[in-house]
Amino acid sequence: MNIERATVVGAGTMGAGIAATFADAGIRVHLTDASPEAVDRGIETIGRIYDSAVAKGRISEEERAARLARIAPGLGDDGLADADVVVEAVFEDMAVKRAVFARLGAVCRPDAILATNTSTLDVDEIAAAAPHPERTVGMHFFSPAHVMRLLEVVRGAKTSPETVAATVALGIRLRKIPIVVGNCDGFVGNRMLHKYRREAELLLEAGATPAQVDGALRAFGFAMGPFAVADLAGVDIGWRAKQERLKRGPLPFRLSNVSDLLVAADHLGQKTGAGYYRYEQGSRAPIPDPAVDELLAAERARLGITPRTVADGEIVERCVYALVNEGARIIDEGIAASAADVDAIWLTGYGFPVARDGPMAYADAVGLPVVLAAIRRFAETDPAFWQPARGLVERAQSGRTFR
Repeated sequence: MNIERATVVGAGTMGAGIAATFADAGIRVHLTDASPEAVDRGIETIGRIYDSAVAKGRISEEERAARLARIAPGLGDDGLADADVVVEAVFEDMAVKRAVFARLGAVCRPDAILATNTSTLDVDEIAAAAPHPERTVGMHFFSPAHVMRLLEVVRGAKTSPETVAATVALGIRLRKIPIVVGNCDGFVGNRMLHKYRREAELLLEAGATPAQVDGALRAFGFAMGPFAVADLAGVDIGWRAKQERLKRGPLPFRLSNVSDLLVAADHLGQKTGAGYYRYEQGSRAPIPDPAVDELLAAERARLGITPRTVADGEIVERCVYALVNEGARIIDEGIAASAADVDAIWLTGYGFPVARDGPMAYADAVGLPVVLAAIRRFAETDPAFWQPARGLVERAQSGRTFR
């Protein structure tokens, strides 16, 4: 399918970044929203993206003008009727996304690709709101969309092979690394991320501090620890994703309430000057916050937990092996085609240390029997969470590896 006209529905930060990505690739794109104010803010965001690129010498003033000329602001249904591809980038709420797709089904061409940028929600449920589910696909861009190269192409139950192939080709044209994944809660990257963050928060309950957890994972090779990342993205972003997951039914294991307590206290991260850390005006440098220490102490007391000294090695094992075990489960289920795809997603989208080749390759290097023994040790006190994946057990016992 030859894609020359695109429409992005939703002019927030993500939608603006996606629109810029299309324009960068030479594709004309409408950026639409429900209000002119929202669209104006989106266009301003794109202007700042290109101003920064010019200032850094990445593009010329002429190229900046050419890219901006490819982006048309719109309201409501503008640009939908003749679009080859429509990317929905609205608020991460199932009811909102289904309402958008119902409208797309009524207005868009029956051969247009209808893509949702959801990061965790059920693509099949979204697709069911519109006709032609075979033309519906997930295009999970990563933030900032104009910078991050990973693109999860989410194959729904009724997505046609032709739509998947066209979306992969489009991703390559957009200079992304498209990786086809199956449809489940969080797909590959975020499904694993939820487990990683869960362990990080439970380590705080055990007695670690945000600075210790982040420091141990930086020493392992991550550029940033999970709590600094949460503050950068917005603590409420991850918190909202957790609320959406809980709407779909209870989980078989316990989650920490730490993010709930931070959101209730308006500790939303850098944007409010306080999250897991506090921030001085105009600075992004995280500073340990006594208020968070007090919040954690009160939560430990409520749960009846006596704080203990947590070793950095335990932090790395619990967080990284949570990734490995969930990655193995994802491979078992066919959500990812291979361990190489899992590793590529975590290397290009989540900052897993390049020198360690990805979580599955790292597990191979450590030795799968060693990893399995640690997981079984953790299962002694947390059996609901630390059930070893079938594929991990089979490989460890047979001497095989993931890669």
